[in-house]
Formats: sequence, structure tokens, C-alpha cells
Amino acid sequence: MLVAADKFKGSLTAVQVAERVRSGLRMVVRDLDVEMLPVADGGDGTVAAAVAAGFERREVRVTGPLGEPVDAAFALRGDTAVVEMAEASGLQHLPAGVFAPLTATTYGSGELLAAALGAGARTIVLGVGGSATTDGGAGMLAALGARLLDADGNPVGPGGGALRDLASADLSGLDPRIAAAEIVLASDVDNPLTGPKGAAAVYGPQKGAGPEDVATLDAALTHYVAVLEQALGPEAARYADSPGAGAAGGVGYGALVGLGAGFRPGIEVMLDVLGFAPALERATLVITGEGSLDEQTLHGKAPAGVAAAARARGKEVVAVCGRLALRPEALGRAGIRRAYPLTDLESDPARCMAEAGPLLERAAANIARDFLT
Repeated sequence: MLVAADKFKGSLTAVQVAERVRSGLRMVVRDLDVEMLPVADGGDGTVAAAVAAGFERREVRVTGPLGEPVDAAFALRGDTAVVEMAEASGLQHLPAGVFAPLTATTYGSGELLAAALGAGARTIVLGVGGSATTDGGAGMLAALGARLLDADGNPVGPGGGALRDLASADLSGLDPRIAAAEIVLASDVDNPLTGPKGAAAVYGPQKGAGPEDVATLDAALTHYVAVLEQALGPEAARYADSPGAGAAGGVGYGALVGLGAGFRPGIEVMLDVLGFAPALERATLVITGEGSLDEQTLHGKAPAGVAAAARARGKEVVAVCGRLALRPEALGRAGIRRAYPLTDLESDPARCMAEAGPLLERAAANIARDFLT
């Protein structure tokens, strides 16, 4: 039995989900052999999943999205590091109800990458998602040695809004260790940097950007690309249209154009890094899941990636979730035999979230009765 589920956002971490599922299964089959492999798709929770799989947690003090110091962490095993940009530049570092759509910076994400390089990492999985920022990765690049200057020769201010003042870019001073490392951009979104499907238009409102802010940010990011094109050549413009460039407020673009990163769907990368394939071979049944199984799940989220990999190996998959918004035929196409939503056990959403742990144990016990007895 393999439990490979993502977090239930706002209720349980991926590790807690796995523990609760194991407890529920063993309520029915007392000595059941349960292997737990918490998973993530590159967004928040990615470092925790890596640590649960045996990576070492390394903590470092970096610059938060508002410019204040914050504590962040990356995961390290051998010369492979997992860096979660939300650890440094995520929405979780903003005070409740406070947003900074024009000024939030990814500078701390660059510092986190530098710390991973300093710890000996030569392969870095950069998981992006959950960011408070829309600066195109400019802050990240500046922290790693890029010079992004205004017309007076001064560094441009923090955040995406300040990129409208960008006059010149020089990336020749980037940390030389970057060139010797393989950097993998791991994301569950494939948006371009700008335009109606870009970072500002699609994700800016989630970060507090109103319509005028979205227009300002999109124009500033477009200008940013034009200045980088002058510095680096036409590939800078091509990268702006590449899948994943718009991820996490455009930090994907910064990684592609400045760090030589290669883009891969986040769950595919993380399954490789976490050692999913050998765990899958040992499994007779796979339990995956996340807080909400919905249309987004089918487009690169962790349960879809787990189910696809399991189906390719002929393994049966069931899912647990807080809420279910997919019809059985959609689940079937994704390779999921059946889903067990907590809302079937508790219809009140607030109580469902507050009591997610015990409810998840009950759901897992139902799985055991349906599939193991």
C-alpha cells in the first residue's frame, strides 16, 4: 500500500495526510504495510515533501517579499537541492489581508538559490508557486548578481511595478556557480509571461492586483522583456512565450532567461526526485489526493501525476480529498478508480476543514473496507 498524496491546503500538510490515511487503513487492517511518500507539485509544501523523503532541511535567513528578513528553507541530498521559491517569496510571508502586487520582490528566492549552491548543490529543482510577487524574477536575478538599472544608473526598485523604469540590464555578473549547475524549473502552470494568459492577468488578482495594477504590471513585464532582448538577444523574447515563463509571477521567466533553467511539469520532477518509481513497484494499491479534486487537478496537479504514473505501471489508484468536483468519468480518464471526499462524511465546509484529520481517517477506513477486505 502506497500513500502518495499532496497537502489539504489550509487543513493538513502532505505528511499529515499520509499519517492520517495510514491510521485509518490500520483501523480496519491492523498490521497493514503502508509506505508513505508525501508529494508536491513544485508549489508550497515541496520542501516538506522532499524532507519527508529523506532530504536534509537547511534553513537560511533571506529577504522576504516585502523586503524584511524571513526564515526560509531548502532541502538537500547529496548534490541535489529542492528550492521552493514560496519559502522566500510566498504569500505566507505577508500579513493577513496585506498585499503588495507592485512592489513584492523575489530577491529572497535568489538568496535561497545562492545558499543551495553554497551547500554544494549541482542539480537544483526550483519549485515555483504560491508567490506574492509579479516581478518576472528580476529580484531573484539581482540577488544572484544581475545589474538591472534605471536611466540614472541606479538599481531599479523592488517589484514588478518598478520594471517600467528599467533602462539597462547586465547579466554578466551572475554567480558563476549557476553555469555549472543544472536548474530545473518545476511548475504546474504553463502560462507565458505577458498578455491575457500571462502572469499579471491570470495570477495578479490573487496577489491583490486590481485592474489598473494588472495593466501596469503587464506593461512593465513587457518592457522588461524588451530591455533583456537588447542585452541578451532575441532569445529573451522567445523565452517570454515559453511554457512556464509566467509561473509564480514570472519567476519562471527569470529562471529560463537568466539561469538557463529547463522547464518540466512540477509533479513529474518531484516524483523523480522523491523516488516514486521504486515505491510504486512495491505497491499493490496507491492512494493519492489533495484538498480539492477539480478541473485544475487534471492539469498538472499532484494527484493526476501520481495516477498517470501508476496507471502506466498497471497499479490501481484511489483518491482522498476534501471536496470532489469531478464526475466519475473524469476521474476514470485520469486513472483514478474512485474518490473519497470528506464532504461525504461532513457536509459543513467549515467543520470539514477543522476536522479534516479525523474525517480523513474515517475515509481511509472506508477505502480499507472497500479494497482490502
